[in-house]
Amino acid sequence: MVKRQKNITSKNRIRKGFCKNRANARKINASTPYETCTEHLSPFGGLLALIKFFDLVNFHKIFNYAYQPTTREPRLGHYSMMVGILMLLFIGFNRIWHFVYIRLDAMLCGFFNLSRLPAASTFWRYVDNLGINQAKSLLRVMSILRERAWQLCNLHYAQIRINIDTTVKTVYGNQQGARKGHNAKHRGKQGLRPILCFIEETREYLLGKLRKGTTVTGQEAADFIADIRDQLPGCVQDVLLRADGEFLCWQSVKAAMEAGFKFIIANRGCTPVFDPGNWYRPFKRKAIEYNSCIYQPGGWRQPCRFVAMRIFKDLKKGSDQPQQCVLFEDDKYTYRIFCTDLAGPAHQVIAQYDKRADVENLVGEAKREGLDMIPSAKFKSNYAFFQIVMLAYNIWRYMKMIAQNSVCGNRPASDSILKGTMTNTVRIARLKLLFIAAKVVTHSGRDKIKYSIHDSRTPEMLNLLQFIDKARCRPRPWHKQSIWAPRFAI
Repeated sequence: MVKRQKNITSKNRIRKGFCKNRANARKINASTPYETCTEHLSPFGGLLALIKFFDLVNFHKIFNYAYQPTTREPRLGHYSMMVGILMLLFIGFNRIWHFVYIRLDAMLCGFFNLSRLPAASTFWRYVDNLGINQAKSLLRVMSILRERAWQLCNLHYAQIRINIDTTVKTVYGNQQGARKGHNAKHRGKQGLRPILCFIEETREYLLGKLRKGTTVTGQEAADFIADIRDQLPGCVQDVLLRADGEFLCWQSVKAAMEAGFKFIIANRGCTPVFDPGNWYRPFKRKAIEYNSCIYQPGGWRQPCRFVAMRIFKDLKKGSDQPQQCVLFEDDKYTYRIFCTDLAGPAHQVIAQYDKRADVENLVGEAKREGLDMIPSAKFKSNYAFFQIVMLAYNIWRYMKMIAQNSVCGNRPASDSILKGTMTNTVRIARLKLLFIAAKVVTHSGRDKIKYSIHDSRTPEMLNLLQFIDKARCRPRPWHKQSIWAPRFAI
């Protein structure tokens, strides 16, 4: 039997890597000519989304309502000066003198309706004139902004978890408030010791303050916990407070009880006595045991519950030398003890506390965004700049939340560049939402912003801008009947 077939059996396959109607390839070499253009260009095309966000939440109205202005009246006004510093931090420049790099940027100059921004010294003098009153008023601005952002993103958490942590800002000079204290990376150097508080569900900054470089006292910890209630949105009913051992004292425990918060605080100096017969091992393959007891430390007004876990210390294996025996039974274990008012098994309570570890990443990110930069030698100016940095940090959080909502409403998130934006760091979010080249042109007597069709991020940016424009055309959630009423009605 003879089989006949064509001599050419290859198939005409379609190239999957390139489009048929693609643009001509560019040729750039050392001999390429160059010249200037008359158009206004900007590398920060994503600032248009921020400008629309400010209009969406009526940030100008929030600022004028909650901000306490200084006695010195700037020529541009308090709102323009503050928004200028916020945009500087939003872009990623965390020093005031970095204004020299963006003074002629088309997007910024167009927003402020100026041909060029004021000199960097103008903004520095404004920051140098700020004080503690302005810092406290910025916290109120953040509280109102938080409620409106939650309502825009349809967030209504009835229960939230709040993580409190302290950090160290090493100073190099004669800054007011600097002290020699706990500084693991720079031992013996002076520093400041701020307190920061974050919401785990949204990873946003809730409350904080700049402090001298000393250990947190009991009364200071109690006052800080008492101020948390005023910063919470109206939908929040239950709060779980988690803090490290620096906050364990009767004053802080009493403040948490009076505020109605549940709490888990790491043990620092208490020595509760656990029943030796109550140790249990919930995980058979792990040499970890748990226990709990009711104990009243000295100076406390009432007893509290303490939970503990002990981890067996592994002896060195493969060594021919004899091992030294321990003198006491407790020397065989490593202990972790916590004070709490939660019910339930001890291992579940400690597992709740272990989720607090992510706060270290948030603190590190906040320090990289500008907390490590100390603009002045005056403590009051640094105190206010601390809150400005954290306000810019929260604005980035809200921009990522809105970007995530704009993706979910149109197409599957797996097809979008903005996939996972909520969990991205601010550094990655800038690459997705901010650093997009834009050209400002004038057409029919009106300025227009154009983005390149060759940039893969342009469709997502246009989608985000359309999403914000639709929200600007609708009635604001805080002006109509919603699931929960905001605490601030302005």
